[in-house]
Amino acid sequence: MTRLSVNLNKIAVLRNSRGGQLPDVLQAGITCLGAGAHGLTVHPRPDARHIRSDDVHALAALCSKRGVELNIEGNPFAPSRDGYPGLLALCKATRPAQVTLVPDGDGQLTSDHGFDFVRDGASLAPLIAAFKALGCRVSVFVDVGDPDVAMASALGADRVELFTGPYAHAYASGDAAVALSAASVTARCALASGLSVNAGHDLDQANLATFLSHVPHVREVSIGHALIGEALYSGLDATVRAYRHIVDSSATA
Repeated sequence: MTRLSVNLNKIAVLRNSRGGQLPDVLQAGITCLGAGAHGLTVHPRPDARHIRSDDVHALAALCSKRGVELNIEGNPFAPSRDGYPGLLALCKATRPAQVTLVPDGDGQLTSDHGFDFVRDGASLAPLIAAFKALGCRVSVFVDVGDPDVAMASALGADRVELFTGPYAHAYASGDAAVALSAASVTARCALASGLSVNAGHDLDQANLATFLSHVPHVREVSIGHALIGEALYSGLDATVRAYRHIVDSSATA
């Protein structure tokens, strides 16, 4: 069964644009879980432009109380700074069920590429081991079509997260066949090496079912930007329930 993890970053963007505490990130998490989300995702960046370290602590406590998974995304190479202790230290303090390692720099608007395992593998391996020593499942962000995706297993990762931005753009243009085929091949390669498969980025209610019907054994989708945008029109509770219907239906399709 595919599980739905709701990314709350955009709630924090709205809050930070005005200051104060509204909209409330913790209340949004409570609403998402109440509507059936299997877990929550956050991507705290060193510049704290959306999710902050205090949000991570609050959401970790919520997820622990509810018995659901928290997934923390971040760049394991980014150094600590005021207000951001570093990804490893943050995970040590909050013990998320899953950490998703993403090679994004400070200047990136959003995550837009996976790791280069040939270049970064030697540096990644000890970090992956350090996160696993905390009890975290480790997923690494990968490009669809990466011929070295199986290296993630050799480095110690448990899962890969397929970067689905190119698929979403292809779907919107009306021709997703090539992108779907590439995603399926990459997923099968990962599975063959002993990795499980997650997916995320620009997935929405229009394209999600097609993706899940073509890409095998996707364990989790992490969805935030589109979901929060759709919730502006339909409400957060109703939108999360709509996504749950899609992922639940994919299990029986």
